[in-house]
Amino acid sequence: MQLLLFIILYPFIWLISILPFRVLYLFSDFIYVILYYVVGYRKQTVRENLALALPHLSHKERLIIEKKSMRHLCDLFLEMIKTITISKKEIERRFVFTNLELYQEFEERQKSIVLMCAHYASYEWLMSMNYHVKFKGIGIYKKIANPYFDKMVRKIRSKFKAELVDTKHTISLMTENQEKNILAVYGFASDQSPKLNKYIHYGTFMGVTVPVHTGAEMLAKKMDLNVIFIKISKPKRGFYEATFVDFVTNPKELPDYKITHDYLRLVEQQINEAPEFYLWTHKRWKHVK
Repeated sequence: MQLLLFIILYPFIWLISILPFRVLYLFSDFIYVILYYVVGYRKQTVRENLALALPHLSHKERLIIEKKSMRHLCDLFLEMIKTITISKKEIERRFVFTNLELYQEFEERQKSIVLMCAHYASYEWLMSMNYHVKFKGIGIYKKIANPYFDKMVRKIRSKFKAELVDTKHTISLMTENQEKNILAVYGFASDQSPKLNKYIHYGTFMGVTVPVHTGAEMLAKKMDLNVIFIKISKPKRGFYEATFVDFVTNPKELPDYKITHDYLRLVEQQINEAPEFYLWTHKRWKHVK
């Protein structure tokens, strides 16, 4: 059944990938109308998240963000598909790094790097960073249940010379690379809700106490890796700017959870500046303490 579903859908996915951007965004507008007004895709989840995270805004203001965030989500999904056929020249025109020299300074220190980001703006096209780095680029991701779509997503995201590793094999890969003296930059999007277990750590995110991911910090401390944050903005439709933020060069010297909490403050700053580009459809605040 999974293979049949993939065979049926893949021709449509490929056709979408060859659309000119102008047509792609017209199609995105059509999908937005269907998802928001007809299907009501995760509308209740988005409203609950916005009410928790942005209680100071009026209902009308949150409704505007709700609609804008759904439009952006449609763009994001189609832009990921467009990656199948997009050229290097085009992606470099649409996803610009404003201060690569800061990242290059981190590489010159000859230590592997933990790159922390959020599910904000275009975290998909962030993979194009691998055109500009010397270290081995590795993205941490959650495996998709359908193996055929998982393979497709891995292929799309690895187009930019990035290697993907699912969360279950992250520690073993990082340990192996360290033993072999392979320098790498590991991308972690650590702003979503972790699974509850007895080792869970709680922190404050957007003024709400919730479980938080600490894996990126703990691995950086254990392996003594430098940590850098990347902030992504969306100046206009289809165009993004990424800025590196000098974050941590001495993880072992810092108290436990400080890196995680400081990271969340940077994510909050991004969200408050333009909340419509955050991924509100996920149940980030489902385990409120």
